[in-house]
Amino acid sequence: MDPIQRVASREVYRNNWMTVREDEIRRPDGSPGIYGVIDKPAYALVIPQDGDRFQLVEQFRYPVGERRWEFPQGTAPDRAEVPAAELAARELREETGLRAGSMVSLGKLDVAPGMSSQRGWVFLATDVTEGEPEREHEEQDMRSAWFSRADVEKMILAGEITDAQTIAAWAQLMLYERLQP
Repeated sequence: MDPIQRVASREVYRNNWMTVREDEIRRPDGSPGIYGVIDKPAYALVIPQDGDRFQLVEQFRYPVGERRWEFPQGTAPDRAEVPAAELAARELREETGLRAGSMVSLGKLDVAPGMSSQRGWVFLATDVTEGEPEREHEEQDMRSAWFSRADVEKMILAGEITDAQTIAAWAQLMLYERLQP
């Protein structure tokens, strides 16, 4: 049994990428409350690796008002649910033009579980071949570049990479590499 029960729910906002709802809840002690929840479909994040190089994308992130480097990531259009591996290959191709000969699942991430239902799947893409990106209209300002392992780590420490999913995915990659036989 969930410690918090939903009593009622109403949709507050909807667009092509998300819905926002307000839930009336009952806590375990019986007291009432509310939760604001952002519902977004699952996303895929891809770490493209070629030897000791990793490809990142940079784009303007409107909510924070800055350009940010991060690993390619995204959801399917119109809040569609797509199998994670298929979505990962699609995001990699769209944002970077890369195609992967191998995609290994590294795990899952919850974006902001205190306010969002969104969950992401992290993949390592290797044996990559280059091609032309197939970016969506919203990604027209995006660019991509290769960085060495040392550069990625310096960018994280210097605050040039602040995307929480990218940093968490990097930690998953480090653990994956360390635990390989």
